[in-house]
Amino acid sequence: MTQDDTRRVLLSHGAGGKIMTELIESVFLANYGSQNVTGDDSAIVNIGLDKIAFTTDSFVVDPIFFPGGDIGRLAVCGAVNDLLTAAAKPLALSVSFIIEEGLDMKTLEAISESLREAANEAGVQIVTGDTKVVPRGSADKVFITTAGIGIVLKPDVSGSAAKQGDKVILTGSLGEHGAAVMLARANLLENESIKSDAAPLVDIVLGLIDAGCQVHAMRDPTRGGVASSLNEIARQSGVSIEIDETAIPVNPSVAAACEALGLDVMQVANEGKMIIIVSPDDADRALEIVQSRRYGKDAAIIGEVGPAPPSRVLVRTAFGTSRILDIPAGELLPRIC
Repeated sequence: MTQDDTRRVLLSHGAGGKIMTELIESVFLANYGSQNVTGDDSAIVNIGLDKIAFTTDSFVVDPIFFPGGDIGRLAVCGAVNDLLTAAAKPLALSVSFIIEEGLDMKTLEAISESLREAANEAGVQIVTGDTKVVPRGSADKVFITTAGIGIVLKPDVSGSAAKQGDKVILTGSLGEHGAAVMLARANLLENESIKSDAAPLVDIVLGLIDAGCQVHAMRDPTRGGVASSLNEIARQSGVSIEIDETAIPVNPSVAAACEALGLDVMQVANEGKMIIIVSPDDADRALEIVQSRRYGKDAAIIGEVGPAPPSRVLVRTAFGTSRILDIPAGELLPRIC
């Protein structure tokens, strides 16, 4: 990166790594970050006696249809899962479209149908939205922005609430969304069974809350994968997190694709997985609940929270050694969500 590049927006500024974090902190939070709002993937706003989770996300995935989903399903699942990380019950979404002139109407109808089906599955209503059309060549087919609100059911769930001894649950196998989109973009999916994991995880999270499990923190590991999500929690809580490489569920086809492309599967995006940090007293019960749900059959306890070194994530390898799991520096897979 040249000195001039530091004054221009790059693809890596949207990739979920260190460069994106620096952009958010230096430009957006510096200008309008509120000191009266808390939250991680969702902001927590006090309205009367209620705590409301509020989130927004934009989707620019390429291609817009991929094995296991499309931009419509992705837009709903992304917003819903962000609300769930705040232990909130999702209630309603807005959906806004930026459409490139010339888009086939059948394509738009298919995306709209997918949005409806995903919202029905998640138990949320799409209640408002907006539509803009830009001239041919000014966008790439269609971009979607969703915003969502939900009622916080467990106010103390936060990235800053992980405690020494807590267990780390991962709700399923890694890297499926990133691998599916990446291979579809390069037309390399022939004879491959890799599909995106895009899914709303309402049953998993609300099931844990309803059961009274002592959940301390949650993250959906999208851009930057579990590497970014675990590092965020470790930094916010001032703890270390050690995960067991051999305990992490990974589809062999996804592992092979990532190895061939030189990618660390723990830095690849997921759209239907949740990292759940839970009290050791409740870990086994929580795992059973997760595994009993549709999207949690392959869940596993993959690690635990320790005291030191603070703000550090370590991976214990199959050879008994440890390595540092860092946040991706910049661009891995642009336009993955």
